[in-house]
Amino acid sequence: MKGAGSALGAIALPLAVTLAVQTAVALVVYGAPVMAPVAAPDLGVTPAWIGYFVSLVYVGSMFGSLMAGGLVARFGPIRMSQIGLMLCLAGILLAASTHSLPLVGVGAVLIGLGYGPTTPSSSQILIRAAPPSLISITFSIKQTGVPLGGVIAGSLIPTLILLSGSWRWAALGVGLTCVALAFAIQPTRTRYDIDLNASAPMSLRAAFAPLAMIFGDRALAELAVVSFIYAGVQVTMVTYLVIFLTGSFGMSLVLAGFVLAVSQVASMVGRVLWGFVADRILTRRAMLGLLGLGMGLSALATLAASPAWPLWLLFLFASAFGATAVGWNGVFLAEVARLAPPGQAGRATGACMFFTFLGVVVSPPMFSLALFVSGNYAVAYAAFGGPALLIGIWLLAVRREQR
Repeated sequence: MKGAGSALGAIALPLAVTLAVQTAVALVVYGAPVMAPVAAPDLGVTPAWIGYFVSLVYVGSMFGSLMAGGLVARFGPIRMSQIGLMLCLAGILLAASTHSLPLVGVGAVLIGLGYGPTTPSSSQILIRAAPPSLISITFSIKQTGVPLGGVIAGSLIPTLILLSGSWRWAALGVGLTCVALAFAIQPTRTRYDIDLNASAPMSLRAAFAPLAMIFGDRALAELAVVSFIYAGVQVTMVTYLVIFLTGSFGMSLVLAGFVLAVSQVASMVGRVLWGFVADRILTRRAMLGLLGLGMGLSALATLAASPAWPLWLLFLFASAFGATAVGWNGVFLAEVARLAPPGQAGRATGACMFFTFLGVVVSPPMFSLALFVSGNYAVAYAAFGGPALLIGIWLLAVRREQR
């Protein structure tokens, strides 16, 4: 019992720091879909255009995560987290201060460049701090920052818009949280920005080098494919849920935002629970397979969704969808860190996250295309649920030796 308490004490500070950073950058990213119903008309576009904004965010994230390995090695994970927070601030301020769609797009890319390095940075910190028996749950708790950002976005931003009378002022408030946190974590640099390599490569060629690690390792390559598919379900679920509910169910923005918040709370609970199960009961691969089944079936369940559904059923559906489609990342990142060569957790995570973000980049436009062809959000959701369901079955059916 004493040993367990000591282990928990050792990971408390790094977990708190990385969780706070993850929450702040997720709040910036998730804030955009919540603002979309009011921001889009102000910019002269339809709310469905939020998919393109999100895609641009993750274009930046792809390259931000891929370059993170060398940058973290040279500057340290805390410094890179601070840089990421400031880039998120710059991006949201640019997007909220203009009526020019190209400049809004540039702001989206800046947000992505800030969002991308935060996960490899946190992996570098946590893989050093967490004992092997707590890896999955440690990473899962840290990853609750993603849905926690969604909870805050869904519950707070609509209120900020109503109080300030403008989505632009609400965006400014979100950006300022990044500044505050960047300063707040400065004292931890002496603890975590250690063993730096001033000659770590930072060229574009060096940035793409970690991909060779993925292509040369079958287990990591499989995880990259899994994350590509699962990330597509996650981003479409979060990006379009509020628009789906306000447009197809006639909900108010506040109530739809609350449904999104409930789904994110469920994903937070799910991430911790899935991490515990993966550490104590199942393999991480089996856990990822079950989550694929869950998110696939949840996406297919939208075909039965109806405005006649009682609120409790809608909340139950959103909770199941959130717990699975947004709840897989912690187990995934723990497995990537475990499979990475010694000292290469940041590089391996960045390389795998490149494919995660690639899935996020291509999915919203594909969702928009499915929506255009079908004219139905449920059909579009179901189109993304099918591949996730198949991946889940494959993960459960094809076992790999643990190493």
